Amino acid sequence: MAKKPDAIRNLKRAVLNGERRGVTTETLAALAPVLKTTAAWLLEGVGDGGSSTAIRVVGRIGAGAEILPEFEQIPPEGLFEIELSFPLPPETVAFAVEGDSMWPRYDSGDVVICGKAESDAHAVIGLEAAVRTSDGKRYLKTIRRGPSAGLFDLESHNAPPIRGVGLEWAARILMILPRSQWRQSLTAR
Repeated sequence: MAKKPDAIRNLKRAVLNGERRGVTTETLAALAPVLKTTAAWLLEGVGDGGSSTAIRVVGRIGAGAEILPEFEQIPPEGLFEIELSFPLPPETVAFAVEGDSMWPRYDSGDVVICGKAESDAHAVIGLEAAVRTSDGKRYLKTIRRGPSAGLFDLESHNAPPIRGVGLEWAARILMILPRSQWRQSLTAR
């Protein structure tokens, strides 16, 4: 992940042979984000060393916009990473909000961090959640019981509801990062 295979191999060899050889600052700078620490901590043990977390923004979520993941053309590694100063559960995922149907709570460009995707959408009824509909669209909406078993209504703050849709998965919103309050991590592509 750090794109330093020779440096990693040499470090492993030195450890196995009990050698104490130096590491370049270039290698430390490349390894630090992958190890979720800083080059200063790797070099001298300065600072917390594990106080930040990078979360990958894996795609866009529609709040008025209709997101079709099959045609979204997001690279496998996601859109970008955001550096946070606190840990997150391993199953969290983040989406960039697109559209204004959930305004004033969400603005286009905000990032929502979601919990584990649930195949049973009943776990998020009455909550704002990221969802993927059975026809493959991804939305950020408030989830309500639908007209019959297995169907749900998706409500917006300022747009007409989407009625009677099936959901492949739903993930509750854990946190909102307003567009003015986050920055991409240096490891982002």
